[in-house]
Amino acid sequence: MHSTIQASERIIMPDLKGTMINRRKMLQGMAAAAVAAPLFPGIAQAALSKRKPKRVIFFLQNQGFDPYTAIPKGLKEDASLDSFEFEEPIKALEPLKDRLHIINGLHGRHTSPSHSAFFGALGGYRGGIGSPPRGATIDHVISQHLPETVLPHLCIGMDSLPNMRSRPTLATLSATGPGKPIFMHSNPQALYQALFGSISTGEVRERYEARSNVLRSVERIAQQNSHGLPADEKERYSSYTDGFRDMNGLRGRLADISDHLKKFAPEYGEKFTNPEFETDWHDSLLDLGISALKSGITNTLTIGSGRGEIFGAWKGLGVDKQGHNLGHMPQPNNEIWVKIRQYNCRMLAKLVKELESMPEGDGNMMDNSLIVYTSNNADRQHTSGANWPFILIGNPAGPIKTGQFTQMKKRPINDLYTTLLHAVGAPADRFNMDKNLAENYSSKVGPIEELLA
Repeated sequence: MHSTIQASERIIMPDLKGTMINRRKMLQGMAAAAVAAPLFPGIAQAALSKRKPKRVIFFLQNQGFDPYTAIPKGLKEDASLDSFEFEEPIKALEPLKDRLHIINGLHGRHTSPSHSAFFGALGGYRGGIGSPPRGATIDHVISQHLPETVLPHLCIGMDSLPNMRSRPTLATLSATGPGKPIFMHSNPQALYQALFGSISTGEVRERYEARSNVLRSVERIAQQNSHGLPADEKERYSSYTDGFRDMNGLRGRLADISDHLKKFAPEYGEKFTNPEFETDWHDSLLDLGISALKSGITNTLTIGSGRGEIFGAWKGLGVDKQGHNLGHMPQPNNEIWVKIRQYNCRMLAKLVKELESMPEGDGNMMDNSLIVYTSNNADRQHTSGANWPFILIGNPAGPIKTGQFTQMKKRPINDLYTTLLHAVGAPADRFNMDKNLAENYSSKVGPIEELLA
């Protein structure tokens, strides 16, 4: 674990180097970095003795996550989910209730979520439209502590067709550090070409090879132009040349395992090439994310439904309204939001089913996976962030309790992220929250004990 020591507390601050691994590391399958001894050894040891997740998926829906669409009726205190029926919006998750942990009552007041906390939703810090990330986000930090893969972190974003076509990549939710966002992929044609172009034929292969040639040329020209620059400008310029080097390196590593990738490439059909509705592309992006997980080329997937903004469209579900107007509608008992939430939950159920279909060790991939479902702006649009619901889906034998509902009091979302770090075997005392801020927002040192098995 890479961290900075501050006043006897370990605040997670990842090393920003080496987010793309080299070929030798990939082939050797080296484990994630070792972590320091925890401040509370009893708590951490209990978590570390459980089966740690090998992969983590984050799914964020924009416009908020109203708790009344997630909490079974009658539940106000900590309880088992076993005897409760789920509300219609999340009914698709009821067969998975023994794997679920529904959490209510966390807050993100310090993130200024209103329309969206943007990077602050996963960073646990103040966000805002147009504001660069202030630090690494939890999805990236976790990716650094999971078994190494060719692509440590894949982000996909779902929006209206015009938005996905005009802005095929967008960065609003994930970051490797201050001012270093991670871009979401929103055009499934381009993402398919990037991941599976080396095993494709016809037009897809031709575009892949043409783009590869362009990227190699741009990298070479960029390196040549860096000579003679002043030191400060050269350092800034190097981030661009490193980006092209990373893209070319990724293409080379994927080409090296092309025979393996052939087993997992999704069908490249009409939903990719001629979508009738934006949900065709949403489904295609999900299929690509699932393929990336099942093939083992990534262990961390972040899905942004609405891409962390106030937009988004779901005409394929029969929802004509879109964008900002959706956020002004109350979600409970709202036919439109019931459809959107049901669609999300079917996606989550599909993720579980697909990972269950892949043998791994003495079980299957889902046994070694954790899914985190929430919103990028707490419970609703124009929110203060006073209540930020989450649903975790994991392995009953894992480090997070399952089959449970937990009602929290006051603690910030950062404390949940600290708990997730404990779950993956990277214990920390706090996440992106110094002592002064922690005192103001009721953060405690270490994980949330009620959530750990």
